[in-house]
Amino acid sequence: MMIVLGGAIVLATIYLLVKQYESRMVLFASGLLMALLAGAPMVALDSFASRMTTGGLITAICSVMGFAFVMKVTKCDQHLVNLVVGFLTKFRVILIPGATIATFAINIALPSAAGAAAAVGAIFIPILIAAGVSPAIAGAAVLAGTFGSMLSPGLSHNPFIAELAGVEVMDVIAVHSTADVISVVIAAISIAVVAKFLNEDKGYIAKSQAAATSEVNVETPKANLFYALVPILPIVILVLGSTILPALKMGVPQAMLIGAIIAIAVTRTNPQDVSKAFFDGMGSAYGQIMGIIIAAAVFVSGMEAIGIVEAFINMLVNTESVVNIAATFGPFLLGVISGSGDAAAFAFNEAVTPHAQMFGLEIINMGSIAALGGALGRTMSPIAGAAIVCASIAGVSPMELAKRNAPGMIIAAIVTMFVLL
Repeated sequence: MMIVLGGAIVLATIYLLVKQYESRMVLFASGLLMALLAGAPMVALDSFASRMTTGGLITAICSVMGFAFVMKVTKCDQHLVNLVVGFLTKFRVILIPGATIATFAINIALPSAAGAAAAVGAIFIPILIAAGVSPAIAGAAVLAGTFGSMLSPGLSHNPFIAELAGVEVMDVIAVHSTADVISVVIAAISIAVVAKFLNEDKGYIAKSQAAATSEVNVETPKANLFYALVPILPIVILVLGSTILPALKMGVPQAMLIGAIIAIAVTRTNPQDVSKAFFDGMGSAYGQIMGIIIAAAVFVSGMEAIGIVEAFINMLVNTESVVNIAATFGPFLLGVISGSGDAAAFAFNEAVTPHAQMFGLEIINMGSIAALGGALGRTMSPIAGAAIVCASIAGVSPMELAKRNAPGMIIAAIVTMFVLL
């Protein structure tokens, strides 16, 4: 009886997330309600308190978001975008897939999907349209690359999985990096094929006054090379330190602080403004990202208290053939219908991934496919923040972008499931 009640609450939770109710409130309230029904309300509250102070998560996530805010205030992020766009516009034949891959690369340094979409899309989408590409394909090409943050040490899922597996963040990224790259290559090729199939890769002429991008300057602004290199410096340091230059090995916060200090030196921005931006970013990260992680922990603790987690794991043990599909397409589908794969991926990784070895899988692999599945699902969702940003710049419906991205994201999810699992 309790499991039936719990199942009803879980279904109600999914419904509310799809309807885009405040995800932290929904997850927390659902978890607390299940714990109350199980007669153990303190389980939920204790879970809240313990997840609040998970050191490995807080330091990585908050420091990366602090650095991202510094890049915005120093305008280094825009110079990076200008540099990449300026290069790609010289090669017309690869402009569409190049936009996807460029967005993916920039999203590593600027780990917010919507933020990267705005920074890249504001320049790239008008340039694509001016080159004769249809607005829908122009927006979809940029949107298709907004899961590059999978390779960022500050993406909340990477330190979360590292914490579960007891390894370093860069070790987690090393495991799923191949799958991430394969996914973006599939996405880039797919959007180029879709554009060709629909005859939307050339010949479009924008109505000068009616187009949403009519007031945007389509000339690529000049990029300062030194400014443009600053956003990628911390990532370069972390990669080199964990591979060929052990002397540079350091934690994520240290690398982000070095990057922020170099940003001050290179751009000569007022240190007070940089300091304020860094700490504002850290605070935002705790509230927005850690908030979801904490709420997801409460939700899972409620499911554990009421017996759903044990029942679900037993079901998976008895039908191991569905484990791979559940890990990949559970977060993927919720990402599509809710516009965010985070809640589903965190809940799955909190509840099931610690038991990965029961299914003959590694924790890192199972956690990675759940995170990547959610990200791919979000990238073909018409209600994701990044989709709305790209559609607004292109002057089309977000659904038009979602339809064009769907084939690539579905194929990428299937392929990477076999790569990681």
